[in-house]
Amino acid sequence: MASFRIVTRIAAPIEVCFNLARDIDFHTRSLSDTGERAVAGRTSGLIGLGESVTWEARHLGVWQQLTSEITAFDFPTYFRDVMTRGAFHSFAHDHRFETVGGETVMTDEVVFRSPFGPLGALVDSVFMTGYLRRLLEGRCQAIRQEAEAVAKDHAEQRDTADHG
Repeated sequence: MASFRIVTRIAAPIEVCFNLARDIDFHTRSLSDTGERAVAGRTSGLIGLGESVTWEARHLGVWQQLTSEITAFDFPTYFRDVMTRGAFHSFAHDHRFETVGGETVMTDEVVFRSPFGPLGALVDSVFMTGYLRRLLEGRCQAIRQEAEAVAKDHAEQRDTADHG
């Protein structure tokens, strides 16, 4: 099994970050360069416990589909999505959120295994871990930017209302 962890500090409320991470429409926008789109199951809005989504996307030059299900959910601190159908032998993504010092710390932990036994393990260590990490780091930065923009807009609206 291959794994990696990404920790992202976000100057925004935990609920905003949590909801962006499970927002199908935002997911599509944040990965638009892969052509990723939801084609079955929950195809828009906020995904929740027991729901699944089938994504179609172009990764590594190949169009493929991956279905994942939300198997654990504790608003606004944790959810887990697990691949139920797709190119990997197994794939699980834990999303953790906590408030620390007025910021949200978002931690993504991914554990996966490519098919083809030892050959797949070699591909994971040499290439796939880095590819997936870069893909997810880009998504984490998109969540950070959007959440901080939303938080800034809310703060400006409060300031205007207080001084208006």
